[in-house]
Amino acid sequence: MKFARRSAPLFMILPSLLLATLIIGYPIIDLAWTSMQEVSRFGQLRGFNGWANFADVFSDPLFYGSLLRTAIWTIAVVGGTLAISLPIALVLNDDFYGRGLARVIIMLPWAISLTMTAVVWRWALNGRAGLLNATLMDLHLIGEPIEWLASAPSAFTAEILIGILVSIPFTTTIFLGGLSALPMDAYEAAMVDGAGRWAQFRHLTLPLMRPFINIAIVLNVIYVFNSLPIIWVMTEGGPANGTDILVTYLYKLAFRFGQLGKASAISLIMFGVLLVFTIIYVVLVMRKEDDASGSEAPSS
Repeated sequence: MKFARRSAPLFMILPSLLLATLIIGYPIIDLAWTSMQEVSRFGQLRGFNGWANFADVFSDPLFYGSLLRTAIWTIAVVGGTLAISLPIALVLNDDFYGRGLARVIIMLPWAISLTMTAVVWRWALNGRAGLLNATLMDLHLIGEPIEWLASAPSAFTAEILIGILVSIPFTTTIFLGGLSALPMDAYEAAMVDGAGRWAQFRHLTLPLMRPFINIAIVLNVIYVFNSLPIIWVMTEGGPANGTDILVTYLYKLAFRFGQLGKASAISLIMFGVLLVFTIIYVVLVMRKEDDASGSEAPSS
């Protein structure tokens, strides 16, 4: 009887698990198989070549440059998004006149596709007729137009800032959900004890918001790591491959140069990187929570 009760939930979720395994597992298996094949530019498999595609990838200096920029892109965008979104969420969580309108304004970038956002910013950063140059020249801050997207450092910096801008609404929504679930009695007790705003934020808000911050980190890393539209629309990885990240490098190989086997190998590498990151991060978070709970347990 006990076995039947325990196994009932398993039988209820088994169809969903099988469906998820099929949806996720089959493309990964197919991708792994393709990555070990010689593939024509039209997608025809010409024969098994083992690890040749991976050897080509690891011998290509453009791969390592794209990998480095992918790390910079992901860390900068996710870190900047978290640093800006949490204060915004704290402000929007307070009760003030016009809070509803402020929340709508913050969410507006989320309602626009990334491609359209990138197109608008590519026009704004145009060296000859861009809005940014026109504004800066009207304010007499610059004497002549600047080609913002003509050099890799300035173009990549602009793309990172735009990536942060479009990531703020989603992250702020996560934080607002977390702030609305915080127990108010804990803050009332802290105020009675004389704790100020900073002390409340440091000792109450941050620890209580840790699960939501962890969710935001994992989801944003996965989302930003695989994000194509901003960089592709604005610079297509240029100039001279100077803004390429792994996903744009993969896109060029697959759809511009027809190297589908090599592109499949990079896709598999990207999946492995994200999988390893997620596992390590979850393990570290769980270990930290176990250590915290163990230190809070009363000693016998």
